[in-house]
Amino acid sequence: MSSSILLRSAFKSAAGRNALRSTLQVRHAASSSTQYVPGGPIYKGTVNDPTTFPPPSKTHGSYHWAFERLLSAALVPLTGAAFATSGSAYPILDGILGVSLVMHSHIGFDSMIVDYLHPRKFPVLGPLMTWTLRTATVATLVGVYQFNTNDIGLTELIAKVWTA
Repeated sequence: MSSSILLRSAFKSAAGRNALRSTLQVRHAASSSTQYVPGGPIYKGTVNDPTTFPPPSKTHGSYHWAFERLLSAALVPLTGAAFATSGSAYPILDGILGVSLVMHSHIGFDSMIVDYLHPRKFPVLGPLMTWTLRTATVATLVGVYQFNTNDIGLTELIAKVWTA
């Protein structure tokens, strides 16, 4: 008998299908040197283990969400005010706009890191990227402060870029 006839006859019965399936799985497992895990490596637990939740905190719950929305909405009139004013006669506007833009960017990048580099799945890379973001945010705030106090400021920069 040819191998195709044997396969067809084995596939007709449930026991034959199961035997064939297990044989193919064993062959496949023996041929691959590493197991494929969708989405990257999992270091702790299994996919069926529940995720750990942080302790309840009002500052990280609805207040946090409201602050994000308020900051996003406040950037619209702040940016409009920066366009409407000319010159660096408004250092307070420069400071508020600089801090608001940096914090808005920090919140967005932090959400991305939390979503895609969860510490349970990436125990080294997740915290490393979180601290990299925090360091970059502090460095950017220092740079914005230096630019606003020792140079022309954000509102003057926006006016010069707009007329260039």
